[in-house]
Amino acid sequence: MIPRYSRAEMTRIWEPENRFRIWFEIEAHACDAQADLGVIPKSAAEAVWARGKFEIDRIDEIERETKHDVIAFLTNLAEHVGPEARFVHQGMTSSDVLDTTLSVQMSQAADLLLEDLDRLLAALKARAIEHKDTVTIGRSHGIHAEPTTFGLKLAGHYAAFRRNRERLEQARADIATCAISGAVGTFANIDPHVEAHVAEKMGLTVEPISTQVIPRDRHAAFFAVLGVIAGSVENLATEIRHLQRTEVREAEEFFSPGQKGSSAMPHKRNPVLTENLTGLARIVRAAVAPALENVTLWHERDISHSSVERVFGPDATIALDFALMRLAGVIEKLLVYPETMTANLEQLGGLVFSQRVLLSLTQAGMSREDAYKAVQRNAMPVWEGKGQFLELLQGDKDIARYMTADQLSQLFNLAYHTKHVDAVFERVFGDAA
Repeated sequence: MIPRYSRAEMTRIWEPENRFRIWFEIEAHACDAQADLGVIPKSAAEAVWARGKFEIDRIDEIERETKHDVIAFLTNLAEHVGPEARFVHQGMTSSDVLDTTLSVQMSQAADLLLEDLDRLLAALKARAIEHKDTVTIGRSHGIHAEPTTFGLKLAGHYAAFRRNRERLEQARADIATCAISGAVGTFANIDPHVEAHVAEKMGLTVEPISTQVIPRDRHAAFFAVLGVIAGSVENLATEIRHLQRTEVREAEEFFSPGQKGSSAMPHKRNPVLTENLTGLARIVRAAVAPALENVTLWHERDISHSSVERVFGPDATIALDFALMRLAGVIEKLLVYPETMTANLEQLGGLVFSQRVLLSLTQAGMSREDAYKAVQRNAMPVWEGKGQFLELLQGDKDIARYMTADQLSQLFNLAYHTKHVDAVFERVFGDAA
C-alpha cells in the first residue's frame, strides 16, 4: 500500500523486520521444544537464542541465488549461530514457518483493526446520543419518506460496526492457528509437542489438522469479514456524501482553516474524505474473491495462494486500518445542521404525514383502497408545488365524512414519529443511552 494511505502501526506488521523476527522466534521456540524431547542438544537451542540474528540485505542477497526465501533466511541465521545451526528447522517444512508467521501477522493486524473499530464506535455512539432527538427526514429511493432522527441514523451505523467487531473477533480467533507438522502434515519427522509449544509461545492455537499448509478457508473468512467491514465503511461514507450535497446540506465534513476545496473554484467544500473512503473500501473488498479462490489448492500443498496473500495481506489490512481511522475522524468532527434538516423536512408541505393520514382514515371506517386514493389525490398537487397537504385534506368532502379538520390537524405531529426513539436507543446502547 502506498504511504499516502498507510499508518506506521499497521505497516510495521508487514515489514520484513517483523516478518523475519517472527520466523526467528518460531524456529527458536521449535528448537526449545526439540531440546525438551531430547531430539537436539539443549546447548543448541540456547545457542540459537544467544547468537541468532539476521540481516535483511543478506537474506535478499542469498535469495537471489537460492530462489527460496526460507532457505535464504536459514542460511543467514546459520552464519551467526554457527555449527549448532544444523539443528534448526529439524523436521519442519517451509510452510510451517510461513503459515504460522502469517497467522501471527494477521492476528496482529486484527488487534489494530479492533482498536480502530473501538474508536469509531465511540465516535458514533457520542454523536448518536448528541442527536438522538434531532429530527430529520428519512429517505427511501433518495426521496422524502417519513421523519426520523439523525441520532437514529447514526445508531444504525453503530449497530453495524458493533456486529463487524464481533465478526472480526471471531475471524481473528479462526486465523490464529499454528502448524508445525512437517511435510504433508503427518508429523513424520517432528513431534506434535513442538507444534503445541510454538503455538503457546506465539499466542496461537494448534491447527487440528493441516495438510502441508493451514487450510485456506480460515484466511478466506478473515478477508471476507474485512470486506464486510469495508462495505459498512462505504455505506456510512456514502450517507455523509449525500447529506453534504448542496441541495441537501444537512451535514458535512469538517473544513479546516486554510483548506482548499478546488483549484479552480474557491467556494468549493467537497466531501473528499468520504469519497476517499469509498475508494479505499473497494481496495479492501478486492481481496475477498482471491482469498475465496485460495481455498482450492492441489492435494496437500501448492503455492498458488502465496502471491495473493503477499499482496492482499498487507494491502487490505493497511487500507482498512487507514479507512477506519479516517472515518472515526470524520464522525468526530462532522458538522451537523439541524436547521437545514427542519427546512428540508418541511419542503414537501406536510406530505411526510401521508401514511398516518391513510391509517387514520382506515381506522375511522374508510376502506384502505378508498383511503389510499383520497390521500394520493390530495398529495399529488402538493408534490407539484400547489398548496399545503393539510389544507387540501381538510377541504376534501370524502375525507370529511370520516374525520374533522381538527382531527386531521392533530395527525401532523412530529412527536408521533419519534415516540419510540428512546426504546430503540436502549436496544442499541443499553442504559448508556
